[in-house]
Amino acid sequence: MSRSHTRVTDAVREEACPVTEVLDRVAGKWSVGILIAAAHGPVRFTELERAINGISRRMLTLTLRRLERDGLLVRTVHPTVPPKVEYSLTPMARELHASLTGLVDWAERHRSAIAAARAAYDTAAERPTAPDPTSAR
Repeated sequence: MSRSHTRVTDAVREEACPVTEVLDRVAGKWSVGILIAAAHGPVRFTELERAINGISRRMLTLTLRRLERDGLLVRTVHPTVPPKVEYSLTPMARELHASLTGLVDWAERHRSAIAAARAAYDTAAERPTAPDPTSAR
């Protein structure tokens, strides 16, 4: 590989890796659900568990910790018996929520067009193709 090509690859990697890492973290199935559920104010663990269909307690705990570590959630422990723990979005997460809302709106507007495109693609893929006369020999 040429020296100049290596520098280009390194530059792309240095710029893309942090972006990829952040997008992998915040665009995950569970992260998006948590951010949307917590957008309407402080929310408790059990409320999140009920709001996010299919998430296990362990996965919810891990995802909450990651989002808190990334600065997207604030965990508040109230000194009661039993302790009351609430999660709320940070200003940075509120900005992300606005972007997610736009994506959700886009998906809802184009859902039927995407379904139609998938059906057309699947129908075309099921049709038998004519054999290539030159490949049989």
